[in-house]
Amino acid sequence: MITREKIDRINVLAKKAKEGTLTEEELKERERLRKEYIQAFRKSAKQQIDRIKFVD
Repeated sequence: MITREKIDRINVLAKKAKEGTLTEEELKERERLRKEYIQAFRKSAKQQIDRIKFVD
């Protein structure tokens, strides 16, 4: 699960990336957090889709 703190950190790193001041360590952290966020998003979307019932 992605926490609010992790989302805030992703946003901080995105802002720093726009300014062009990310270190190599921050680039790795950003990539790791993005992957975690995408994984959580996909899991949530799949759960919602699995709950859909089609009625004819």
